Amino acid sequence: MARPYSQDLRKKVLNYLEKNKGKQIASNIFQVGITTVYRWVSLKKEKGHVEPLRRKYAYKKINDELLIKYIQEHPDHFLSEIGKHFSLIPQTIFYALKRLKITRKKRQRNDKQLKLTFCSLSCFNYN
Repeated sequence: MARPYSQDLRKKVLNYLEKNKGKQIASNIFQVGITTVYRWVSLKKEKGHVEPLRRKYAYKKINDELLIKYIQEHPDHFLSEIGKHFSLIPQTIFYALKRLKITRKKRQRNDKQLKLTFCSLSCFNYN
């Protein structure tokens, strides 16, 4: 992820523009894009400062406490079942559990494995 330009560089560019009028020249001298220079000038006019904009806190789709409580009450549920309960897809549940450092290793048996298990149990002769 790209980092914002430093506050010091922003101020240097704007101080240069107060003394000189060439935005393209300032762009070349300080090696920033011309669009960036225009954006800083308009930001200075609108807000009075050129501090970098902060990203708002990312929205979480699931409440961690509710997820932990549900996992404690239903430790044998698959990700798909947990997802249905919270109306989310299994990948969202997976990443939430990963973030909480909760490991879940479940293997679903397919029909072939069930048939083999049933056959091996029913084929015994109890004489």
